[in-house]
Amino acid sequence: MEAVKSGDVVGLGSGRTVVHAVAELGRKARTGKTRISCIPSSYQVLIEALKAGLKISSLYEHPEIDITLDGADEVDARLNLTKGGGGALAREKILAVASKRYTIMVDGRKLVDKLGSSRPIPVEVLPFAAPAVKRRLERIFGRAEFREGSGKLGPTVTDNGNFLLDVHTGPLDNPWEVERRIKSIPGVVEVGLFVEMAHEVYVGFKDGVKRLSRS
Repeated sequence: MEAVKSGDVVGLGSGRTVVHAVAELGRKARTGKTRISCIPSSYQVLIEALKAGLKISSLYEHPEIDITLDGADEVDARLNLTKGGGGALAREKILAVASKRYTIMVDGRKLVDKLGSSRPIPVEVLPFAAPAVKRRLERIFGRAEFREGSGKLGPTVTDNGNFLLDVHTGPLDNPWEVERRIKSIPGVVEVGLFVEMAHEVYVGFKDGVKRLSRS
């Protein structure tokens, strides 16, 4: 957490990696030496941040964020990302764009040659449009599935009240073009492709941590 300085406004992504980071930020804040304001991307992380004793803020108070900490499902050699396994991709992308510095933390298993190699691409869609969007994506890519909820029957519902489709694209040669094509479909809210957004990626290996930066 050396990247976070006292006085920073910190965006918080979602998922297990960010939950661990929140706990560490809470420990630093309790020493009284680090004072930060946090903007969580999901209710999951909001609850964890409150438990950790962190000060919660919003984009209304701080439309520009000093640094956002986040995880990723896949990272390619250009530090492009696949995200959305935790279902918060739209809010995570908003925080990423609002941040001076977007820092990603993953383990070595998340590194891939091409995005889409190991995971489907999450797409957040308006419930009203979901069947039509699914049909269109299946025509383009062959396979798209509603993500099923955990602990409830039916589809996963995001914190924005939308549905998630997992699109099996296979390895992508041009993730930017795929993102553009999917977002052109009416009813699509956001796509879990984060192209040229990460400033740095910290990769954990058994023998230590390696920092990758986008030149």
